[in-house]
Amino acid sequence: MLARRMFDLPGMGWKNAFAEMERMRREMDRLSYALFSGPQSRPISSGVFPALNITEDKDNYYVRAELPGMKADEINLQVEARNLGISGERKIHSEGENVKYHRREREAGKFARVIELPGEIDADNVDAHMVNGVLSLTIHKSEAAKPKQIIIKTV
Repeated sequence: MLARRMFDLPGMGWKNAFAEMERMRREMDRLSYALFSGPQSRPISSGVFPALNITEDKDNYYVRAELPGMKADEINLQVEARNLGISGERKIHSEGENVKYHRREREAGKFARVIELPGEIDADNVDAHMVNGVLSLTIHKSEAAKPKQIIIKTV
């Protein structure tokens, strides 16, 4: 009974609550656009772009990164110790100066991510391929990072 009363706010139905959330989102978008003053000066937030997955098996780490619209020569990759660095600059064709956007979710700008892998890697043994905007990396584990089978001796 008390829980039911908590949600019976005057004039606030489910539809109105979602409409209010959408209005607040639009206001936040407008504020962030005003703060950063335009598409060329807004950096792509690290941690968001590129989206990626990391998996592993006994011998390798596998990284799949989504980089739509980018070419392989526009991406910089670096490996060191346990870290993988992905950086570059995403360029998006301008629609023109006098264009009014109704929604703008794709951004242009420089990006950089450094991802710490779970174990040591062999920096000289990394394979990278780009197909349809998906970067696929096979990063071989160092011998020190690979699991070792220990044989128990009987006495």
